[in-house]
Amino acid sequence: MENLPSILTPDLGLLFWMLLAFLVVFFVVAKFGFPAIIGMVENRRRYIDESLQKAHEASERLANIQKEGESMLQEARQKQAQLLKEAAETRDAIVAQAQEKAREEGSRLINEAKAEIESQKQAAISEIRSQVAELSVKVAEKILRKELSSESKQMETIDRLLDEVTVDDKR
Repeated sequence: MENLPSILTPDLGLLFWMLLAFLVVFFVVAKFGFPAIIGMVENRRRYIDESLQKAHEASERLANIQKEGESMLQEARQKQAQLLKEAAETRDAIVAQAQEKAREEGSRLINEAKAEIESQKQAAISEIRSQVAELSVKVAEKILRKELSSESKQMETIDRLLDEVTVDDKR
């Protein structure tokens, strides 16, 4: 065993100094290194926890925003449907009103046309009566001139008319 290097078979003095160096390094590391390392690890853990918490909150907000968006979209669809329904009702009311107005206007025009036709008919009848009366007077005048052209015919006509008047009075 004597050929082996001294590191593999350390003597008691080397072992003591190695132990003492280890304890000093361990104490320095335990006093100054471990708290710094533990602090950094703790800070990193807090940062990760905060990041996870923020990510969770962001996810919840995103879910809420999506729900609100869907709600707003649904509300917009309902409003659109309501507006379309109101527009259809308004259109139907306008069409019905226009049809009613057209019926009234047509009825009024027909009544006016009937009244105009009636007034023209009455005017035509009046004109025809006046023309018939004028023609009758002219015909009667011509007949009387022919009948009363001589004095004997005049006397004969007067007698005949008097006879007719007396016969009519007796009835």
